[in-house]
Amino acid sequence: MTGLIIFGLLAVLMLTGMPVSISLGLTVLTFLFAFTQVPIESVALKLFTGIEKFEIMAIPFFILAGNFLTHGGVAKRMIRFATSLVGHWPGGLGLGAVVACALFAAVSGSSPATVVAVGSILLPAMVKAGYPKRFGAGVIASAGGLGILIPPSIVMVMYAVSTNSSIGALFMAGVVPGLVLAAMLLGTTWYQAWRGGYPREKRASWGERWTAFRESIWGLLLIVVVMGGIYSGVFTPTEAAAMSAVYAFFIATFVYKDLKVRDLPKTLLASANMSAMLLYIITNAVLFSFLLTHENIPQGVADWLLGSGLGVIGFLLAVNVLLLVMGSFMEPSSIILITAPILFPIAMKLGIDPIHFGIMITVNMEIGMITPPVGLNLYVASGISKLGLSEMSVAVWPWLLTMLVFLGLVTYWPAMTLALPRALGMVA
Repeated sequence: MTGLIIFGLLAVLMLTGMPVSISLGLTVLTFLFAFTQVPIESVALKLFTGIEKFEIMAIPFFILAGNFLTHGGVAKRMIRFATSLVGHWPGGLGLGAVVACALFAAVSGSSPATVVAVGSILLPAMVKAGYPKRFGAGVIASAGGLGILIPPSIVMVMYAVSTNSSIGALFMAGVVPGLVLAAMLLGTTWYQAWRGGYPREKRASWGERWTAFRESIWGLLLIVVVMGGIYSGVFTPTEAAAMSAVYAFFIATFVYKDLKVRDLPKTLLASANMSAMLLYIITNAVLFSFLLTHENIPQGVADWLLGSGLGVIGFLLAVNVLLLVMGSFMEPSSIILITAPILFPIAMKLGIDPIHFGIMITVNMEIGMITPPVGLNLYVASGISKLGLSEMSVAVWPWLLTMLVFLGLVTYWPAMTLALPRALGMVA
């Protein structure tokens, strides 16, 4: 009954159009004031202690690094390198978009940033080359989702903070699934292009490929800096995020010289705005998690589910359905911060590995990015392509189906997720 009241309050506030962060905070305050004896003063303390975590500092640093890379010419050099590798196949620019998204995902940590960086350059080029605009927009919106699966990933940091999981292990666990999904998206793109008779680029010589690689090497080295630094123990994931921001600033300003010093305040302000928004959501979500724990709701739900005889297969299926539905109406950070405190204890009782569970949730969030009506990548790609939301929703269907198949693989084949972190000794 308590759970129904809490989630009923939250649903009513969100249906009024109130932002998720404020809805969460107001739900907590209303419930505590009306139904409990908890002193309201404790809310202020919880607001502060909730975000007093070293790991949360990784979020603004990865956002800043992503903005430096987006505006600093790194993306266009990665696109040139990616297209030189696969451009000679049917739908070459579409295939290049998938490879470029995978490469940019490995340095940015953000899905919308990946769509903006790759889409703003490649989409006009694809239309000019004779590709249907719908095909180009569909490829880029879908492949942009790799931004939160291939590490580093802001969504993985959110999950780790919510569940006290290892960020380093999550990052390593995302590598193999990210590469597998990139390969599946490449296959879908090639098939769509082959069936539609879309153009291909002139085959690049090995000399041209080497030149493109050499030009993009500074951006690609960031992958080595972040992942190599975390695995070798040189720095923690949070320190890796700070390092990536400094490195991205250096190469964008002093190596490629595409980011002018006069543009720096605008980039810093955009990063601060995005960071403040996410941190505000986290703060209120921590409050909401505190309320759920105080009322023993996660424990009650876990006992009810285990008592009903729902096994691992049924639980994972139910979680996927729940997250896919929520992904259609909410953005990833809010979903993770609301659902993780409830679902995580149940997953642990059922013996599901926390790292595997985190990657499964991340894939669900990735699919939510291209699911109407609130898929963020749809809106970003719509803004670039000038296609309506309904057209964008149709455009992504082939890749959306591919991602649903991939979700089934990730869910019921944990070895794919855990192989690398297990080999590196990061999980048992």
